[in-house]
Amino acid sequence: MLQSRLIKILHGFTKQIIKERKEYHDKTNGRYLADFSDKANEDTDDMTCNLRRKRLAMLDLLLSAHRHNLIDEEGIREEVDTFMFRGHDTTAISICFTIMLLAEHPQIQDRARAEVKKIMEPSNGKLSMSDLQKLPYLEMCIKESLRLYPSVPLISRAPEEDVTLSNYLVPAHTTVTVHIYDTHRDPKFWPNPDVFDPERFTPENCHGRHPYSYIPFSAGPRNCIGQKFAMLELKATLAYLLFNFIFEPVDYLKDVIFVPDLIIQSAHSFRTKFIPLQVVG
Repeated sequence: MLQSRLIKILHGFTKQIIKERKEYHDKTNGRYLADFSDKANEDTDDMTCNLRRKRLAMLDLLLSAHRHNLIDEEGIREEVDTFMFRGHDTTAISICFTIMLLAEHPQIQDRARAEVKKIMEPSNGKLSMSDLQKLPYLEMCIKESLRLYPSVPLISRAPEEDVTLSNYLVPAHTTVTVHIYDTHRDPKFWPNPDVFDPERFTPENCHGRHPYSYIPFSAGPRNCIGQKFAMLELKATLAYLLFNFIFEPVDYLKDVIFVPDLIIQSAHSFRTKFIPLQVVG
């Protein structure tokens, strides 16, 4: 069956990632892995252990746990599958909205492309992990797109104990819905909230802003586990597209009709024209 073949391909991808990382730690004798044993060194306090673990990638932590028989290889693969593929639809819709916004704002698109070309042209159109950290304006464009069109427009939480908000009591275990879409368009935090303006995310403009006025990946201990990976995916994909194409609008965001869903969705497909830069040149 086609589905079985496709799943096999996806599992092969994650197995290869795990295999390569295991080989790396085997070659380095595992010295970069966190110590998960119950017998911690006497001269290592809890804070030091926590700092070490925070520097490790999630896969490293899983491999360390595997060395101490806390998880099997199938469990590692399932966790990596969650990390790699669970956010596919949310990332895809974020790419679509960002492309449409850039298509409708050609000056912003040109500035983002100039930044991308400066990084990618010397390497013949290729990107490294370090290159992705050198695209601050593109990152600002993505953040502003996620502000206007958060891929998950609302989330729910249930407090474990009574919480008082202003004059309101939220009883323990009550389901509370957080409307991210509306929060991101609150004029108290975002002047001219319906305007696409990446400059909102300069360090100067971010300074002093309420930390929960912008929560495209949720917040707190149950925030999105893959948010850093998602940002890397978004930056890499959009950088390659900007390097190779000019975006021109066919459909416009003002005409998009949203449908209620867990993920932000349009009632109809929307189109953008991709013009190869070689043709333009």
